[in-house]
Amino acid sequence: MREELAVRHLDGDRFAVDVRGHTLLVDQPAEAGGTDTAPTPTELFVAGLASCVAFYARRYLARHQIDAAGLTVSASYEIGGRPTRVLRIIIVVTPPADLPAERRDAFLAVASHCTVHNTLTEPADIEIALAATAAALN
Repeated sequence: MREELAVRHLDGDRFAVDVRGHTLLVDQPAEAGGTDTAPTPTELFVAGLASCVAFYARRYLARHQIDAAGLTVSASYEIGGRPTRVLRIIIVVTPPADLPAERRDAFLAVASHCTVHNTLTEPADIEIALAATAAALN
């Protein structure tokens, strides 16, 4: 199954990401030359992972008729290296108080195997190409 999205330049370092009828914005912090009107692409990347973990965790709870009240997922990350990249991501899942002790390991296993996490541990093939433009065709 192939999905698509589009990224449009707005102004400066701001972009709109159009996906399935939704629009997300990205920007850079003021100290990096942006206007700080939205998260950075890297923040959205980490947020995508954290929210995917949360989604899988909530689905596990629903399958086992456990109230999800109190479920939270937090993330922290470090940037660095050469080439510059996210070096480390730490995800902490706080389960609801109703999660029985005997279900904690299974709950964590399911949350840890969300689609985004699976993609990071088994990297996708990535192709970046230039689109043909009218100027390039002349």
